[in-house]
Amino acid sequence: MAKTLLISPRSHDLGGFEVRRAVPTLQARSVGPFVFVDHMGPAIFEKGAGIDVRPHPHIGLATVTFLWSGTIHHADTLGYSQDVSAGDVNWMTAGRGIAHAERTPLALREGEHPLHGMQTWVALPRSHEETAPEFHHHPASTLPQFRRDGALVRVIAGRGFGEESPVRVFSDTLNVALDLDADGELVLPPSHAERALYVLEGEAQLDGADVPARHLAVLDAGAHARLRAKTPLKAMLFGGEPLDGPRHLWWNFVSSSKERIEQAKDDWRAGRFGSVAGDPEFIPLPER
Repeated sequence: MAKTLLISPRSHDLGGFEVRRAVPTLQARSVGPFVFVDHMGPAIFEKGAGIDVRPHPHIGLATVTFLWSGTIHHADTLGYSQDVSAGDVNWMTAGRGIAHAERTPLALREGEHPLHGMQTWVALPRSHEETAPEFHHHPASTLPQFRRDGALVRVIAGRGFGEESPVRVFSDTLNVALDLDADGELVLPPSHAERALYVLEGEAQLDGADVPARHLAVLDAGAHARLRAKTPLKAMLFGGEPLDGPRHLWWNFVSSSKERIEQAKDDWRAGRFGSVAGDPEFIPLPER
């Protein structure tokens, strides 16, 4: 195996709540259809505190939320209002345009509460960039999972390890949550053209080479990799079919067309994305 490419994510402190962005970076602009990979937490919020992401717009992508702990409430311009808790999947297809808000439920704010998870953006194929927006919630009990050699494997979206998630995807997708006991091992098969492993927590080895916590390892194409947990480990394996052409990312918009992003800016300024029921706030369009 060639030397594994390790990437240290950029970190942002959002008032005691840390978010690390592993994709995009100079070394990995995308991995399969994934153009944006954020690691949220881990954090313990004090009584009365939580996350408050005001209504904001998206086009040309799907957002995927998966948590190891905590709960986030999603509400959008289609009228959906849904909590996503540990082990569940929220998949929101933005397509030609949607706006949503993400906040900590009020009931959780009555005491201390944790939050730890991943939020990713999947770029839609060019043929589906203008598809109708949709939202789907998949409870933890509906996701394929198995235990093997000290490893818990949960297929979040797409296919992996011979299993397929009920989450609808638009291109060949790999999105798997991995939890390994100390000394647990798992062979990562070369099932997809592009693959990467993000370690949320714990110390890992890939084919004997150390991968520290909070790092992204880009895996060699076409090669098996043996993952070993030196300590209890939480990780996400993701990737899939490469993008069918370059994508432009500006703020919350993803598109193969710069002109389409300009149109989305105008639509948000003019209020054409609609409103989120019960949430009159919104994030203004950035000036830059």
